[in-house]
Amino acid sequence: MEPVSKLFTIDLYRLRVLRELADRGTVAATAAALHVTPSAVSQQLATLAREVGVPLLSRDGRGVRLTAQARILLDHASIVHAQLERARADLDAHTDGEVGEVVIGAFASAVTGVVVPALARLRRERPRLRVRVVEAEAPGCFSRLGVGELDVVITVDWRDAPHRADPRYARRDLLTDPMNVVLPADHPLAGRERLELADLADEPWVAGRSGPCLEVALAACAEAGFNPEIRHRTDDWTALGALVGVGAGVALAPSLALPAAPPGTVLRAAAPRPPARRIFLAVRAGAEDSPLLRPVIDALSARP
Repeated sequence: MEPVSKLFTIDLYRLRVLRELADRGTVAATAAALHVTPSAVSQQLATLAREVGVPLLSRDGRGVRLTAQARILLDHASIVHAQLERARADLDAHTDGEVGEVVIGAFASAVTGVVVPALARLRRERPRLRVRVVEAEAPGCFSRLGVGELDVVITVDWRDAPHRADPRYARRDLLTDPMNVVLPADHPLAGRERLELADLADEPWVAGRSGPCLEVALAACAEAGFNPEIRHRTDDWTALGALVGVGAGVALAPSLALPAAPPGTVLRAAAPRPPARRIFLAVRAGAEDSPLLRPVIDALSARP
């Protein structure tokens, strides 16, 4: 590989291909995300390696892995892309941000509890601004944000969420969503206003299959001194409420997902400290000052 030239140019699309490979792990997955063939991905990366004059990939069994030089390049690429977003924001500043389209990706209960109130406000204050809403879950929402399919994502802090100092994103905390205990209405403890989770240690539980809410629920039970027997699993909150309603078990559910008790159930606060999920929004770093995105971010951040 030739030494790096003091003056060289880098194709930004090829940097995007390299970032996708770093995020997705395989050439095939990268090709699928970018809607190109695997050979096209390999050609783009080979050309990028020639442009910068250093090896970017090494063989790893039947696959490839990024070299240390590729990781260094990606660190700089994050800064470059953030600066390009700032340039876009400066260009947008020639207008007042009244006209345009913003695409918001959010998980289902955030659409109802966060996005819908924001849309009502934007319809009053920015009637010519067009907002599209797409249901999107983590971690896929961040890949879609990175490639420009989404402009804003609303998601939940979880174990593998991007850390707060990630240079690719600007984030804003939105709210803490407490999780309530969901009990059958005829449960012996249903008359209490607040419940110690430890009192439910011997109960069968209904919980999700994976994801942040399951992580929060398991952590809360562990803190209370037990590992719950999860007898039923569903990621659908309506189904969870229905299972609890017929006495199949007890559960923890976030307030946004179940703002009112489903038929046959009661909602009770967990003592002494209710478990909660933390909800935040993220945009591409540098885009937070765009006159098109700023009113959307402000509307999403406003609390009733």
